Amino acid sequence: MTPPSSPRERRLAYFAWVAVCIIWGTTYLGIRVTLETMPPAPMAAMRWLIASVILIASLRAHGEPLPPASRRASIALMGFLMIFVGNGGVAYAELWVPSGLAAVMVATSPFWMAGVEAFFSGGERLNRRTLAGLLIGFSGIVVLVWPELSMKTSDSRYFLIGVALLQVASLGWSLGSAYSRRSSRQDHVLGTTALQMLIGGVLLGVLGLVRGEWSQLAFNPRTSIALIYLGTVGAIGGFVAYTYALRHLPVSFVSLYAYINPIIAVVLGVLLLGEPFNLRIAAAAALVLAGVAVVQSKTAKK
Repeated sequence: MTPPSSPRERRLAYFAWVAVCIIWGTTYLGIRVTLETMPPAPMAAMRWLIASVILIASLRAHGEPLPPASRRASIALMGFLMIFVGNGGVAYAELWVPSGLAAVMVATSPFWMAGVEAFFSGGERLNRRTLAGLLIGFSGIVVLVWPELSMKTSDSRYFLIGVALLQVASLGWSLGSAYSRRSSRQDHVLGTTALQMLIGGVLLGVLGLVRGEWSQLAFNPRTSIALIYLGTVGAIGGFVAYTYALRHLPVSFVSLYAYINPIIAVVLGVLLLGEPFNLRIAAAAALVLAGVAVVQSKTAKK
């Protein structure tokens, strides 16, 4: 049994959660901007490799060790699920799905977390309220993609692929989060995070090589600034804050960041990129977030 979090740790964890809400709400815009000149896999690889190098250098400068070899297989699995599948899936999806809408789709993460938790020993069981929330949230996705299902254009096909990728990404992130909470609570936060980023970045780099994407890589001032932001504030600040919050707060509470991220991402996407946001998208987003609310209220009433 791991010891319970102290009051100080919980207070810091709440501050970390607020940081996650703000930082990750802006990263969808950052990803969309980088994709203007950078293919998804190389962009995501550089983002996480930049972050891992900074973290590892900082740890070395302060005499902090990296996690022992006995923990690295477990950390590699978390890097694969959360960085390669989770973040990599979002990067590819944003080729075809507007950044604000991508954030709305990733808001389904609490659904996946609820399902994943139900299969872990000691996790929260699914009940009628949770299932009702899942159905409400799923109806929002149906409202969003229904018109695209009847269209035969390549744009519609790629949009649907993007939506599916976002659900795979959410599942990968949820699996990694649940595993991280159970297997690495006593690990050094920064050391574990650095190795996760390094492993995820290397895997994304290999994917870019396999797909021939590195030869298409290009930079301009706008996309370079976005990449630097993603690799520093977005990756290090957001990921470390998320990992810390996850260790000291209930998963069900931490996953509430999924309410805040879409609002920030949609506003930024509409204002800065001119992304579409019509009544149907608003209705779909409302249904997804309502479903999340139902799932979360089940936990709050316990």
